[in-house]
Amino acid sequence: MSLAGVCPTAMIFTPCRDGITHNNNEFATREDLEPGLNVLLHSVVARADH
Repeated sequence: MSLAGVCPTAMIFTPCRDGITHNNNEFATREDLEPGLNVLLHSVVARADH
């Protein structure tokens, strides 16, 4: 949020067990995280190609 006024920003969401986020009980499996990580990877590669 702090950088939004200075450079392009985005948020990538991944599901967490029982919908709990920003909490010590937050948990996501590797399988839950994989789609979000792929979005991040492809976004970084696309930006690097410009």
